[in-house]
Amino acid sequence: MTHLKISIAALAAALAAGGSAAAQGPYPAMAPLAQYMMTQADEIALARSAAPPSLAAGAEVMVLTGHGYATVTKGGNGFVCMVQRAWANDVRNDGFWNPKLRGPLCFNAAAARSVMPAYLERTRWVLDGVSKAEIEKRVVATIAAGRYVAPATGAMSFMLSKGGYLGDDAGGPWHPHLMFFQSTAVGGPESWGANVPGAQVIANADPVEPIVTFYIPVAKWSDGTRDAEAPSQHKM
Repeated sequence: MTHLKISIAALAAALAAGGSAAAQGPYPAMAPLAQYMMTQADEIALARSAAPPSLAAGAEVMVLTGHGYATVTKGGNGFVCMVQRAWANDVRNDGFWNPKLRGPLCFNAAAARSVMPAYLERTRWVLDGVSKAEIEKRVVATIAAGRYVAPATGAMSFMLSKGGYLGDDAGGPWHPHLMFFQSTAVGGPESWGANVPGAQVIANADPVEPIVTFYIPVAKWSDGTRDAEAPSQHKM
């Protein structure tokens, strides 16, 4: 999301495209906080599963608490692994409050610096009880004030975990993939040839934030096993 997809999470992640400002779907409001929480041990393991073990072993790990995300393991390689919740989706997505969503991802240093901060701030707003409509207003105002920076060159994340749940359309972890983040000032989905027949690139342009997230499916999960099916080209 200029930070999210932040988006992804991602949610991303992140992570599922769709929804209109009026669409509420089956999740019109935030569920009790407990439904979004995990045990710390489970969350650390799920977060690390987003990236190849060789990277995850040296990454910082953050987990969700009642006050926001907190670092529980210091890293040394510039990567930051976490499990995003449904509010990583764009604010108009009708799965914005889906308590089932778990989006394990590992940001590289460029994304941790330029994309991740907005998701962390949005999480604090959510935990403070801010409504979805007010969150959108705050995002718009923050962008207008120039406080959010554009995704840095090379900003990306790994999403290679079998254990995630990226929304009801995906029905699970979707497929192992990489995410790349780009400002709309640089170009939209068409700048990467995304979302066209035969392309292996899928993109989602955020309707509120000036950011495009590109999804590149890859062959293997983080545990080294191969993905069983080719992904749908236009659906996350």
